[in-house]
Amino acid sequence: MPKLYARRRLSILAALTGLIASVALVNSPSASAALPTPVSAATARGYLAQLTVATENRTGYSRDLFPLWITISGTCNTRETVLKRDGTNVVTDSACAATSGSWYSPYDGATWTAASDLDIDHLVPLAEAWDSGASKWTTAQRQGFANDLTRPQLIAVTDNVNQAKGDQDPATWVPSRSAYVCTYVRAWVQVKYYYNLSVDSAEKSALTNYLAGC
Repeated sequence: MPKLYARRRLSILAALTGLIASVALVNSPSASAALPTPVSAATARGYLAQLTVATENRTGYSRDLFPLWITISGTCNTRETVLKRDGTNVVTDSACAATSGSWYSPYDGATWTAASDLDIDHLVPLAEAWDSGASKWTTAQRQGFANDLTRPQLIAVTDNVNQAKGDQDPATWVPSRSAYVCTYVRAWVQVKYYYNLSVDSAEKSALTNYLAGC
């Protein structure tokens, strides 16, 4: 076989292999959940060591103190933006409401085709943030936290799973899908570190144990 033909054949095979890998990635469930990639387990362990340990205090908490959802672009608010980001083949109307699409919930492994079956989870719940330091923030700061698309803080998940989670921290709740637990706790620590939020002793113990296994 001539060398030039051999090289060309290898190039074509390499291109086909890359294309197949790309298609597999797009169609894989994990590709549908577009939570911003959290820091590594090693970085998360370093962050956790620096977080203040303090008793939580919920005095004065109200969800209304965290304005949501805000306009992100055009007619799209934060919820609609996350639905478009986390879904596959999402179609929206003129008001930016999702009319069709497919969503994979990494917490429980379920797939949905109706946006009404999904909640946008605040990975670190608003009440948890309040307990951990957000009570001292301005309304503008709390609004930024409640609508943060940059950190791994907002994700579309099965609605009743999000409601079952409520305002629990990892000492009492992590996703039932074990393959996602490491991602979840890494994201949790990153968000708490970025916003300089404290952890309570049970929360820190749970996070330490989960991260040790990542």
